[in-house]
Amino acid sequence: MPRMLRRAAVLGATAHVASKHGQAKQAAADQAAAEQQAAAEQQAPPPPPPPAPEAAGAASADSYDELMKLKQLLDAGVLTQAEFDNQKEKVLSA
Repeated sequence: MPRMLRRAAVLGATAHVASKHGQAKQAAADQAAAEQQAAAEQQAPPPPPPPAPEAAGAASADSYDELMKLKQLLDAGVLTQAEFDNQKEKVLSA
């Protein structure tokens, strides 16, 4: 019986040491990953600023106004449908 108790104690101690060794390895790996991420964040340039919303809004407002003028000319009979379509394509492609 004492032999079995000794064996159980040795196996338990071995498992405990192996567990602690695995935890130490994991902690070292976590620390290395955190250091790499911090270094990458320090070296990365800041992202470029987003485009100014005024420029995009002004262009679309100008396009809208131009299309409205063309539509009024079409309705008044000054432009034909083909001329309207041609001018509309120019406005939309700009």
